[in-house]
Amino acid sequence: MKKFFNLIIAGCLLATTVQAQDSKSIGFSFFMNDFASAQRIRSTSLNTVINDKTFARMAEMNSGFAVNYYKQMRDRMSFNAMLGVSGVRYPMPGRNITRNGTLLEFSATLNAMMTTDEYYVQPYLVLGVGVHKFDVHYGAFLPAGLGLKLNILGDASVIVTSTYRVPVTNETANYHFQHAIGIAAPLGKKK
Repeated sequence: MKKFFNLIIAGCLLATTVQAQDSKSIGFSFFMNDFASAQRIRSTSLNTVINDKTFARMAEMNSGFAVNYYKQMRDRMSFNAMLGVSGVRYPMPGRNITRNGTLLEFSATLNAMMTTDEYYVQPYLVLGVGVHKFDVHYGAFLPAGLGLKLNILGDASVIVTSTYRVPVTNETANYHFQHAIGIAAPLGKKK
């Protein structure tokens, strides 16, 4: 539990120390939690899962939706806060979860863009901290992955991400992927 509170404090410090420009956006996204592929990779290897084509199908994943807040910090760095909810039977290590429940999660990430927003396509790296609540259990995780921002809708953007969520609280969190697609629009006018 001490790790959990340390992560929350670190996330709050991270959010308050960012040097920001005036570009802020709000977005909505649809995501899929993929516990099956992560378990297959951990029990065999990534090479085996790729060669055997045993990545999870959509029917094996759990869907959810999220509200996202984006803040441009520098030309090639942005901050993202995400609050998501999904229905899932969360596979906690050492616990026999027999029914679906609501998974509520919050994450704060830094996105290191490979290009500036002058380009239509902006690939980026994602790294951050997150917490979740499932039933009466709280957990913490570290999301890391890749994203793609498509500036093709005028002021609005299409955002696609895929993150691997590494548990910090091993007794209440589990390894999994989260794949998301969403749209974001600026709050106010761009300067």
